[in-house]
Amino acid sequence: MTRVRRLSALACGLGLAAGTLGAQSTPRFPDLLLLSVDTLRSDRLSSAGYPRPTTPHLDRLLAAGFRFTHARTVEPLTNPALATLLTSVPPHVHGATRNGLPARAGLPSLPRLLAKRGYRTGAFLGNWTLKNPLSGLAPHWQTYEVVVSRKRWFGLVRDEARARDLTEAALDWVEKLRASEPGRPYALWIHYVEPHAPYRMHEELAERLGIEPKNAPPSDRYDTEVAAVDAEIGRLLAELDRAGGGRGRLTVFLVDHGEAFGEEGEQGHGRRLHEPTLRTPLGFVWPGRIAAGTSPAPASTLDVAPTVLALLGLPPHPYFRGADLGPALAGRPVELPPLCLQAHKGAVQSVQRAQRARRAGLLEVGLLVGGELEVVNLAHGTRRLYPLGAAAGERSDPVESSSAPSAALESCLEEIRAGLEEADRYVPPELDAESIEQLRALGYLD
Repeated sequence: MTRVRRLSALACGLGLAAGTLGAQSTPRFPDLLLLSVDTLRSDRLSSAGYPRPTTPHLDRLLAAGFRFTHARTVEPLTNPALATLLTSVPPHVHGATRNGLPARAGLPSLPRLLAKRGYRTGAFLGNWTLKNPLSGLAPHWQTYEVVVSRKRWFGLVRDEARARDLTEAALDWVEKLRASEPGRPYALWIHYVEPHAPYRMHEELAERLGIEPKNAPPSDRYDTEVAAVDAEIGRLLAELDRAGGGRGRLTVFLVDHGEAFGEEGEQGHGRRLHEPTLRTPLGFVWPGRIAAGTSPAPASTLDVAPTVLALLGLPPHPYFRGADLGPALAGRPVELPPLCLQAHKGAVQSVQRAQRARRAGLLEVGLLVGGELEVVNLAHGTRRLYPLGAAAGERSDPVESSSAPSAALESCLEEIRAGLEEADRYVPPELDAESIEQLRALGYLD
């Protein structure tokens, strides 16, 4: 089942056509900020109704733009989800279905298309699994840096960035660009790793959140991580505002996947398709160009790249599978076709095992249609149906069913299996010992 989106690739009444942006009084393109956070559940944003004041800066940012309240990731793993963000194709097409399996080379992507239009592109990432040998994402960017400044997983090797170090690296890049090429727009991607496990306690924020630091459970430590990355995002946005440039800035905020805290027996993410790990925040902010609002449309990471192109007045790319969400941004109803979802095993560590890594790694396939999520577990042959709630934190208990998957889900499964077989023809190089140890520490190895 091919998820072809048939929505207009134009800006749909937003006044964002190329001619408008090209007016003499307005720079041709704005700066673009892709701002992403790892493992952030949508129901932990205070603007989503969470009782703790975890995200005042993100709340302020999203209130100034348009937010999709029922957005989801296509796969609840970092590299698969973020490769989809850039390429607007699902994991079985780009091939990065598991952490440690890089995306196929040569795919069209949002940063590549923007570079051809004169953008200077840079990515600054805090998650070790996004290093190029594991992700294959560096060739899409003119500057690509995974910042590793501390040991999160108690090992001997630095494997991630403190949020502050990541912010500083990105701001330094912007400052140098402003000095050397003041007329050039930038496309900047920043990916913060907090609040990924093991959930560090930020004692300086605990009192404000009503948390007792001593012997705090994982969920409370997680909340302090959410508040910490929110504070750093506030600093980043303030510094970018001060840097200015006169172009305006289009900001897209998103999350790679959520996190489970015992729901249906899962701790963490990656191997099960259900709302705690699928539901993610998504917002588009462009002051003066995008009106504030919300939509319950089931947008996904597939849709970000086509929507950004349309907002900039650029033509759609025929390879992209996602939709232009412009009609929703303009306040009109939007109908999106069924969304096919997938979950896979952890990473692999040898060339021999990688030869069937994608086909052998498929665990679950899901289909989101209307207000229902249908999931099949391939190992056990079980089928689950979820009536999806209206609120981000609303629990959706599955209804187990012995009946066969729907024809639509079977079609989705067939397409994924065919794509995985094709993708397995590309066997990545064997991982080095350091990479294997880091993946094991993260719990991503079989």
